[in-house]
Amino acid sequence: MICAGIDGGSRAIKIVLIDGESQQILASGTRDQGVNHDELATELFEKLLRSISADRDEVKRIIATGYTRNRIHLADTTVTEITCHAIGVRRQVPDAMTIIEIGGQDSKLLRLEPNGAVRDFAMNDRCAAGTGRFLEVVAARLDTPLHTLGKLAARSQRPASISSTCVVFAESEIIGLLSSGTPREDIVAGVQAAIAQRMAAMAGRELGEPIVFTGGVALVPGMPEAMENVLGRKVKVAPEPQMTGALGAAVLAARQCVGAACSGR
Repeated sequence: MICAGIDGGSRAIKIVLIDGESQQILASGTRDQGVNHDELATELFEKLLRSISADRDEVKRIIATGYTRNRIHLADTTVTEITCHAIGVRRQVPDAMTIIEIGGQDSKLLRLEPNGAVRDFAMNDRCAAGTGRFLEVVAARLDTPLHTLGKLAARSQRPASISSTCVVFAESEIIGLLSSGTPREDIVAGVQAAIAQRMAAMAGRELGEPIVFTGGVALVPGMPEAMENVLGRKVKVAPEPQMTGALGAAVLAARQCVGAACSGR
């Protein structure tokens, strides 16, 4: 029995296939998001099935989550990303108590109960200045690949102060810093600190540990360190942090099939 989780993110589609009984990961993959969300998800899903020599009728349940979840008709049902990220992170880090998730277009902070249930959460989906989109804008403005931002930030001697809370105004601020001769490494370090500070403001004082950092931005070199510096706490990056939503959806699909009529789709 195979179960699947599909995370239709704003920047990428992620899919995880698991064994419905053992909940072991059978295959996983990601591809860039586009206009045809349903078609792209279906193509990736079928590619992953081929990679494990499985047929569609072996998949007993599919749950979609994420930004475009309601556009993915392949799924049997949808579940919010808050629930799926909590389940996915706990699958990887069983004692996680706080989750920081930063994706392409939004950011979230989840506080968990000892049993893994979501106690409460805060979410920013209105401003890109605290998300991966901000880092993409900065990389483009500085004419440097996204994956090199961490190396630049590590060379910073005096991180720039980025005060704007809107990505449009922040970009103008960066242009001003460049024109005044501020080194690129100081700008990058300042941007990473600004993103971390926005998360810290969202978190407040109460942060249970372990704190787990997930979402695509957790893969950007320098961001975990920036988060630790601002929070003053150790931050653990989830294994394959961009996949936690899809993993959680797959695990939830398997749980729903246990003892249920999941003999076919």
